[in-house]
Amino acid sequence: MEKTTQKPEKNIEKKTGEKKPSKKPSASKLILYIIDILIWVGVVIVACELAIAYGMYAILGDKVRNTVWLTVCNALIYSIATFLIIWVPKKYFKQKKISREDLGLKDLPTWTDILLAPVGFFVYLVLAGLFSAVFELLPFFNSTECQELGYSLNTGLDRVIAFLALCIVAPIAEELIFRGWLYTKLRNKIPGKVLSVILSTFFVSLIFGILHGQWNVGVNVFAMSLVLCALREITGTIHSGILLHILKNSVAFALVYILGLGGRC
Repeated sequence: MEKTTQKPEKNIEKKTGEKKPSKKPSASKLILYIIDILIWVGVVIVACELAIAYGMYAILGDKVRNTVWLTVCNALIYSIATFLIIWVPKKYFKQKKISREDLGLKDLPTWTDILLAPVGFFVYLVLAGLFSAVFELLPFFNSTECQELGYSLNTGLDRVIAFLALCIVAPIAEELIFRGWLYTKLRNKIPGKVLSVILSTFFVSLIFGILHGQWNVGVNVFAMSLVLCALREITGTIHSGILLHILKNSVAFALVYILGLGGRC
């Protein structure tokens, strides 16, 4: 008998991890998918914030405003929200297995990742300034409105604990959720190389801005998310984005809680 050899199919994958779907989804299904996945992320994050914050307040009372307990509260919110968003809806979003590549964690950070972070930070500052200048024309927009973070830092230890929560834990968790998992899901679902990047970047940045809860902060982080998504696409990982996010939060933390600039709520 003549043996037949079957050529293995080429495994073409995007930098973002998952394979692009072979069949283009209909417009209605695509719209529903985008709405579903954005609502899923938003609902889980808000639900975790409310449930954990009120739960800890019911147990601890006013002690929850203590820096340590507030940090524990925020850490629980980020940890549980990240777990629920990424690992729970495998079947709902038809994801068989979540790999490090899917989350943008392939390999270790490179010098390119490190060097692109400050470049991205500069681009973000320019974009944020332009967006804020445009929104200043609107009567409801106040670029100087302070962001309530809940922290009252009176000692050096308080500042160290708050720094770890706001400038290390928060950036890592947010990059895993938004530029890791969510960007990958949208990037690989939306057809078209250019269109998928544009729409994925827009929707990820939009929900990221909305979930920050106030106009001036939302516009600012929307601009940052545009740069973070670009770095995700350029490098294929979220390493550079995490570094940029840490840099941004650290600069803001230093200005407000160390140098006393910008005021506190």
